[in-house]
Amino acid sequence: MRPLKNTLFVQTQGAWLNKQGENVVMNIDYEVKGRVPIHKLDAIVCFGQVSVSPALMAHCTDNAITITHLNKYGKFQARIEGAVSGNVLLRREQYRISDNPERVQPICHSIILGKVHNQRQVVRRYLRDYKSQLDENIVNQLETTQKRLELGLHKILATQNLADLLGREGEMASLYFSVFPHFIRNTDFDFKRRTRNPPTDAMNALLSFTYTLMTHDCRSALETVGLDPACGVFHQLRPGRPSLALDLVEEFRPIIDRFVLSLVNKRQLNKSDFKQEASGAVALKDEARQTFFKAWHERKQQPIYHEWFEETVPFGLLPHLQATIMARHIRGDIDAYIPFLWK
Repeated sequence: MRPLKNTLFVQTQGAWLNKQGENVVMNIDYEVKGRVPIHKLDAIVCFGQVSVSPALMAHCTDNAITITHLNKYGKFQARIEGAVSGNVLLRREQYRISDNPERVQPICHSIILGKVHNQRQVVRRYLRDYKSQLDENIVNQLETTQKRLELGLHKILATQNLADLLGREGEMASLYFSVFPHFIRNTDFDFKRRTRNPPTDAMNALLSFTYTLMTHDCRSALETVGLDPACGVFHQLRPGRPSLALDLVEEFRPIIDRFVLSLVNKRQLNKSDFKQEASGAVALKDEARQTFFKAWHERKQQPIYHEWFEETVPFGLLPHLQATIMARHIRGDIDAYIPFLWK
């Protein structure tokens, strides 16, 4: 039970939320475990087996407090809200922004800055952990890449044209993935370049699979705050494509890369855990997914500091926090979309 900037997140399984006076109270096995003043909330998000009393539900619907139910893995299930909702106004503004390149560009700026900053952090962390064990030429290459990514951040800040901005993002991605093979310490795995649709090796298959899971989490988070996950700013709009969810994933990709590298380098997954389809695509075997999902669930529970919220939260809450920031920017409550910057 964690209030963050007016949104209450409840992840404790078996929790019972009810209204006592002017408070939301959480009970576990008839014992009070938490209490939050209800007037401070504008949303409640429940993960998994969390129940809400009829009295609390009625108060929330009467006072424009949205209740969202997700399954324990973060997949959107339902949203409860009163007859008068601000979602239509929020979405109308979202659609207006997506049709206006001058308003799209600042959001793209923030997303790309967050992504490149976090890519640089992957390089920094690897140097911090393994520099003494690396060949001098590799160390020099990684240090040069780190400096070029930092220089890229300054160039992105100075870029005013949207097309040039997207070109900068592609340039930084190529630079980052050019040194990615050095991060792989398990000799059973190799990586020549980033391949998608389909992934043609085990490493790319694992990256794509995890990106897809994070996209589902981002889609649920955007639906939770009332945004349309299909109406993006960075990715092109296509029928059935969750473009805004894909936008939100961008700044998390380097953190996901670090998780995937950990799985491989710690040999939690091996080359034998993958299969090649007739189409040439490589995929994780069904029986190996249990190992993967266990590690992914544990990663989502690990604490990470969010500077804008000034709180340490479980990693799995990051999509919801970034979706909240996105909604507040679109609504006009804050001047800019603030990306998550990994420390």
